[in-house]
Amino acid sequence: MQKQPRRAALWPRSTLEQALARAAAGWPDAEALVIAGRRISYRALEQSAQAVARALRAKGIGHGDHVAVCMGNAVEWVQFFYGAAIVGAVTVPVNTRFKADEFAYCLKQADVKLLLVADRFLKIDFIAMLRQICPAVEYALPDPQLPALHDIVVLGDNIPAGAVEYAQWLAQGACAPAVNARPVDPDDVLLIQYTSGTTSYPKGVMLTHDNMLRNAACVAPRFDCRAGDRYYSARPFYHVAGTTLSMLAALTSGATLLSTPSFEPGEALRLMAAENCSITSGNDTMFLMMCNHPDFGRFPLKLKSGWASAGPATSRQIVENMGMRGLCHAYGLSEASPNVCMSWFDDDVEKRIGGWAHVLDDVEVEIRDPESGRAQAPGQAGEIVVRGVSVMKGYYKMPEQTAKTIDADGWLHSGDLGMMDDEGRLRFLTRVKDVFRVGGENVAPAEVEDVLHRHPQIKQAQVIGVPDPRLVEVPAAYVILRDGEAASPDDIIAWSRERMANFRVPRYVRIVDSFEHIGMTGSAKVQKNKLRAHALIEFGLEQKNG
Repeated sequence: MQKQPRRAALWPRSTLEQALARAAAGWPDAEALVIAGRRISYRALEQSAQAVARALRAKGIGHGDHVAVCMGNAVEWVQFFYGAAIVGAVTVPVNTRFKADEFAYCLKQADVKLLLVADRFLKIDFIAMLRQICPAVEYALPDPQLPALHDIVVLGDNIPAGAVEYAQWLAQGACAPAVNARPVDPDDVLLIQYTSGTTSYPKGVMLTHDNMLRNAACVAPRFDCRAGDRYYSARPFYHVAGTTLSMLAALTSGATLLSTPSFEPGEALRLMAAENCSITSGNDTMFLMMCNHPDFGRFPLKLKSGWASAGPATSRQIVENMGMRGLCHAYGLSEASPNVCMSWFDDDVEKRIGGWAHVLDDVEVEIRDPESGRAQAPGQAGEIVVRGVSVMKGYYKMPEQTAKTIDADGWLHSGDLGMMDDEGRLRFLTRVKDVFRVGGENVAPAEVEDVLHRHPQIKQAQVIGVPDPRLVEVPAAYVILRDGEAASPDDIIAWSRERMANFRVPRYVRIVDSFEHIGMTGSAKVQKNKLRAHALIEFGLEQKNG
């Protein structure tokens, strides 16, 4: 069991509406958000969230209803999330990189009743995608394919006949009569976060108001985030790193959150310099892209602290090249809201660079042998298991998966390997499960394999993660073709790009006759560890892995 060296100030059990009201009262005129050139104060943010709440109520959305949002980081994203929380609705963030089938799965599995969507984002036409998965958007909802979805609100100019434009929707809400709403409780679900896992489709992690707010309030002082700080984070709001560790960390501390609709390293550097940002956060890929950008030296940064989910080599670059002496190491997973441990900004710098971090307040961690379940002594590796205030309520409509992940004693089994030191610091080592991360996105092999198995020429597919200098890891696929069929690796990659988010598309494809020479278990399953080792040699990646 971990020791607690110090604690953050106690954050009371509360709802997101109460947290927003506290910020609006404490820092009414301070900038809450700066996104894409738009600036909004805490007082104005609360007022706009209340306007969204009225519009939701006018559409019959209330306590426990599920609403989805699909757009890049934007002021409207935050206003919608906070407004939904006020009425007791549950927000379902949609990954903007999803393709049509993935988008449809998310809306259907989560029983979404109302969707807020941008008409376009980057080069993605979401209205065209909706016409494909929900044809009734052209005339009147609901559609038989998505029977729960009764309303679509569009931010932009391309408004189908079965949808309503965002400003018009808000205006309709302003004219609606007040409705007595059921009180919201801190233990009510606030957000359903879809996360990759061992199943072929993502699972919906149910996080409560208390889960997310206490996680944010505990983390913020660790990376020295305070009122008056300017915190730049391009972490997408459709991830809990964007909601809990960026949006809510700023809210609970009174800092200004600066963001961009999407991450571009040159723009991030320019914005942080122009806005005198004191804090930032990101993963390996984001920091490497900034540090290696040709314009890196042109923008003087004034960063004091922040957090990263990054290895020692990248962490050292952040401290030494970006001047972020208060860099904190972070480890977590969506099921834990997401943070499990984070360094204190003034902890020993070599410990922080090395990936050692203190477990959060009101959270317990044990390191257990993956086979026997016995607790491991300090310095011994084992599975990280977590219990405490930030552990999820469960997976939405997946009781069996929930029971496999959270045991009868309330311990969340992370599927990750780690170790603890004598002072209670935790260090993440690697994953027990097969899930790998592509530029900050979790990818389960089963997700990619499930799509590849729909290819008319593919008989069997096996996917693993292999090293990549920019994205940390990328998918590699080994496939067996159907008898008499022909397809090239380039054909398979091109076919995949039309059906999967880019981070799931295999970067390497090898066509094989069988997996016997690579390694099979006694139950005829391909051994992923042996397949990955084989891939490292075959694709010339073994040196990068070291």
